[in-house]
Amino acid sequence: MEDIKSKLGQGGLLLAAMGIISMLLSIFNYNIRLLAWIDIWGNGMGWIIRILLIVIGGALFYIYGRDTEEIEN
Repeated sequence: MEDIKSKLGQGGLLLAAMGIISMLLSIFNYNIRLLAWIDIWGNGMGWIIRILLIVIGGALFYIYGRDTEEIEN
């Protein structure tokens, strides 16, 4: 079970990082190939999706990314 929680934490960190990188690259009209679908619905919705990636990824990392030793102390 701890392995699944660890993977969820790592996945959350990856989601947040991809959201931040996508946000920075979109300023220069570039995007991560994996996230090219974000701007299909328009620029405003693309920004909302990027922000949601960061928030959801950060929440997953905050909840599941910490070791059990850190939580107990």
